[in-house]
Amino acid sequence: MEIIEKPWGREEIIEINDKYMMKKLTMFKDHRCSLQYHNHKKETIFVLSGQLKIISGKDQSNLTEKIYTAGESITISPGVVHRMEGKEECVYLEASTPEVDDVVRLVDDYKRVK
Repeated sequence: MEIIEKPWGREEIIEINDKYMMKKLTMFKDHRCSLQYHNHKKETIFVLSGQLKIISGKDQSNLTEKIYTAGESITISPGVVHRMEGKEECVYLEASTPEVDDVVRLVDDYKRVK
């Protein structure tokens, strides 16, 4: 299993192949990933523990937010703008199509926007 340290937590890649990818992610409290979207990647988030705020919408001007807790899930389709934020330290699974590098960052706390 490959572990990738991120400024907001960590990703553990459980499986990646030509059909799907499965990751276990830890999001630290009061940290968040970039506001982003994917051109092709479709992902389902399933919260294992903690509270994860997910902000999503059709564009940056039309975003809603919801706090997810253990046992709750959401599927995010390509083109949907989204961001995950740890309201508490949380652990969640991400099952997705396998496009690893398909991320367009719009806003990022860690200056990773190109």
